[in-house]
Amino acid sequence: MKTKTSATEHVAANRRARKAAFGSFVGAVVDWYDFLLYGITAALVFNTQFFPNVSPTVGTLAAFATFGVGFLFRPLGGIVFGHFGDRLGRKRMLVITVMMMGVSTALIGLLPTFASIGWYAPLALVLLRALQGFAVGGEWGGAALMAVESAPEGKKAFYSSGVQVGYGVGLVLATGIVSILTHTLSNDAFMSWGWRVPFLVSIVLVLVAAWIRSTMEESREFVEKVGREHKEKIPLLAALRNHPESFLLIIALRMAEMFTMYIVTAFALAYSTKNLGMSRDLFLNISLLVGAVSCVTIPAFAMLADRVGLKRVYVTGAVVGLLSAVPFFLAMEARSVAWIVIFSVLLANIAHDMVVSVQQPLFTQFFGAEYRYSGAGVGYQFASVVCGGFTPFIATALLGVDGTWHAVAAYLAGGCLLSVIVSARMKMDKGRSGPAALPSGAHAILSSTRRISPTRNR
Repeated sequence: MKTKTSATEHVAANRRARKAAFGSFVGAVVDWYDFLLYGITAALVFNTQFFPNVSPTVGTLAAFATFGVGFLFRPLGGIVFGHFGDRLGRKRMLVITVMMMGVSTALIGLLPTFASIGWYAPLALVLLRALQGFAVGGEWGGAALMAVESAPEGKKAFYSSGVQVGYGVGLVLATGIVSILTHTLSNDAFMSWGWRVPFLVSIVLVLVAAWIRSTMEESREFVEKVGREHKEKIPLLAALRNHPESFLLIIALRMAEMFTMYIVTAFALAYSTKNLGMSRDLFLNISLLVGAVSCVTIPAFAMLADRVGLKRVYVTGAVVGLLSAVPFFLAMEARSVAWIVIFSVLLANIAHDMVVSVQQPLFTQFFGAEYRYSGAGVGYQFASVVCGGFTPFIATALLGVDGTWHAVAAYLAGGCLLSVIVSARMKMDKGRSGPAALPSGAHAILSSTRRISPTRNR
């Protein structure tokens, strides 16, 4: 009877794990479709439709600045949803975040342009982008935790990789529908109304995702370990008090991820069309390619990390990003499509995908279960502001310093180098889905002189 009961419980646990992984994946698809669609459209449309009375360069900077506003509000979303996620559970927050993202995205598709309502148009655009950022700010922490906390031991990287695969699928959907519209509509039609269609499609996607997430079970680890008597009154303060160094680690570790992806998918799209006179189809197609390939590479790298350890996979990816920075820009200057594609894949599918494939089990185990949603979620989103949201804006500004790509390449390489240094000096045991040891303080990020077991976090 005991064996039969244990077998039944094992089957039920695996079923919960698969459902949690799928629910996290589907919601991530919707959230990233909405969030990335904005970045693609900002590079092609928003500079003229919402900022028409300025020079093309200033218009592009303004459009990318609104893109960055979403990142500014991501930490706030991480704070709010993390707080209630640690106190009320992961599931409720995940339903709310996906609904909020869908509503704000659909409203962008209905927004009048500058020609209709003047400066109220860019103001409303900024407010809706802020709401997008607020929603996605609570998304990663909850989705990662649902997947990691429900996954079997030794498979946490693989089961939680769907959170990042959702990024690739969202990128494919967003880029694909924009590419189809640009090919089937005239330029005037696309600029007038065609760009709105992808935003309105989000309504259907979000309804499906909300239904799937509402059928998920709450994280068993949350239910078992965060009882009524163990709940922190203010989880974020507990995370900051107990593990301030973890926030710094997350920022440094995310640089390679954020710089590689946003240089390829956002900055390069604008740079290649406006500065090099290349077709916009090239980087739209490259975005489709890297998004599709990531659906295979991310889970594959995650499976590898579960077998050989998180550190080896992460460091390798960051090194590839470092070595590919300058060649990527040389390929663009040479207008060599083949080399552009090769180095785009190296940056976005090898460097980026190796790094993100291990982030869920790595970052979530930096914090105890009772304040993990707040700690990992806010750390992750704050790093998004520091490392990602204004990457296209900063790259465009660096380009304007002397008119060459050298400063932008140095910016990309420098971020990857810092990620390499920090990850190479962290101590993690082979074969574990979480870090076996973390630096004990901010001063030890680079020295790794003392080891702490994650069990002390709980």
